[in-house]
Amino acid sequence: MTDLTVFTWTFPIAVPFWALMIFLPGWRWTRRVLASPWVPLLPLACYFVLALPHFGELWTAVSRPDLGVLQAFAGSSYGAALLWAQLIAFDLFLGRWMFFEAREHGVPWWVLSPVLVLTIFLSPFGLVVFLAVRSARIRSAA
Repeated sequence: MTDLTVFTWTFPIAVPFWALMIFLPGWRWTRRVLASPWVPLLPLACYFVLALPHFGELWTAVSRPDLGVLQAFAGSSYGAALLWAQLIAFDLFLGRWMFFEAREHGVPWWVLSPVLVLTIFLSPFGLVVFLAVRSARIRSAA
């Protein structure tokens, strides 16, 4: 499987889970599907497809952090595709956590959905916004 193929398929594999959280948050099957902690495993499969054959280079890039080594690794097609797969998987993990936290604290779907969309594209911003919304919701419930 080529690096481009893995890169191309990584995000579409995660889309159904995001769609459930954003568009069908109250549907009983959404909670059932997302209840599995293995949800991010599908995009992680793309990660492992690339990580295993390039494990030596990956280990070198992460075991002794050096900007030049990481830059060279990320500049390769397999390195960029591997980092993309990791990003997609962990964003999905984060989005799943946010989904269940929002349900637990009564954050309305119309507030959560745009935050999830933000998380898909810019997860650090999405996380900060979600934490602010969650904190406000917890304070108002007290």
